[in-house]
Amino acid sequence: MIPPGAPIVTAARMRAAEEALFRREPQLDVMERAGAAVTGAVARFARSSPILVLAGPGNNGGDAYAAARLLKAAGHDVAVAACGEPGTPAARAMLERWGGDVGALYQARPRPVLVDGLFGTGLTRPLERGIAPVLAELVAAARFSLAIDLPSGLATDSGADLGAPRGIGATLALGALKPAHLLDAGLERCGQVLLADIGIPVESDWRTVARPKLTAPGPRAHKYSRGLVVVVEGDMPGAARLAAHAAMAGGAGYTILACRDEGSGGPDALVRHRIANGDDLADFLTEKRIGGILIGPGLGRDRRAEGLLKAALNADLPLILDGDALTLLGKSAAAWLQRRTAATWLTPHAGEFGRMFEGNGDKIVQTIAAASESRTTIIHKGADTVIATPRGEARVLARASSWLSTAGTGDVLAGTLAAQVAAGNKDAAETAVWLHARAAALAGPAFIADALPMHLSQAISECL
Repeated sequence: MIPPGAPIVTAARMRAAEEALFRREPQLDVMERAGAAVTGAVARFARSSPILVLAGPGNNGGDAYAAARLLKAAGHDVAVAACGEPGTPAARAMLERWGGDVGALYQARPRPVLVDGLFGTGLTRPLERGIAPVLAELVAAARFSLAIDLPSGLATDSGADLGAPRGIGATLALGALKPAHLLDAGLERCGQVLLADIGIPVESDWRTVARPKLTAPGPRAHKYSRGLVVVVEGDMPGAARLAAHAAMAGGAGYTILACRDEGSGGPDALVRHRIANGDDLADFLTEKRIGGILIGPGLGRDRRAEGLLKAALNADLPLILDGDALTLLGKSAAAWLQRRTAATWLTPHAGEFGRMFEGNGDKIVQTIAAASESRTTIIHKGADTVIATPRGEARVLARASSWLSTAGTGDVLAGTLAAQVAAGNKDAAETAVWLHARAAALAGPAFIADALPMHLSQAISECL
């Protein structure tokens, strides 16, 4: 489980925070706290099993030596293996405090419990060819393995795989989460992520998604005060209906489906308004009680779709763009969106994001840059969902239900977002992402997207 609302920092930000602390407090005291945190986590799983601690040449290795000493003092059977001599003064001091034997990594014999303290935060190049297979074999042979700060072989700032082993049972993040705990290969290589407070003050505009705090409608609430959402229907009506259903279940007081014809389908409480083309939609969007427009799910990519999208972009109302609307904008997205004065939210998956924005760096950095360029809030969907605002803030949700990988779940997220936007929730994106993920967890395995809105009410109840 990823700790909710926890700060996320890059390797450089973490080093800066540590260096600032070390000017006020001895580094060895901080390393002792790290070792104690590792000891506590390992002891929970090890019980009486023999433990193998792997120590690297940097300060991650220093944490490993400290943990080995404390585990041994607590009565555990501990062996230590290292890949080279300590390369920092703090790591050398911890080796001296350990005082026991240290074997070579390449000669280490497997033990039921493994502690990976080879390379933590700051790794930027692949593990040496000989280290990666040895580490993989030791992890595979262990009953339980724990990584100190990060599994060896993960790029700290991107989560890219640099030779990290599979099968790590848990990772103890020290001081703050790093992007690698939440992104890319880190999703499957870190195991259960734990967070240890070792007294390093960390400030960051990046955090994990937390459970929102919502309030029930007041005694004077009515359907308009709770939010009027307009969902624009396109060539695939089912997608828009699904999004509209999610908007209704996600808290909107009034949901209108702007559709080509007034046929059946969808909940009876869904209001239908006939829209033939973009001009009709533009006229309809002069209704000032509208709290949010959602366009894109099943929109299509023909001339009619372009006309509807243009009308929505020109409306001075909060706007959520999803699916085909994003593809239609393409590389001109930023130019179109910069003209808008009302707030805008985008909900792209990786393919749609790539069609709109050029980007370098990890997913968080790319999403923040795109949000700044387009002056929008972006929910960059995926197993590692990243929310970014134009102000440089980021929220990350990782390890949501993998059963969300089915058609229509993005439409449900867009509809849930529209409901929160229309209600005036200043944290609409984070709230929608949390509710969507929680609804998926409540739905259980092998659900279809149509089932998700039915669980939004229970998800909301957990936030009141």
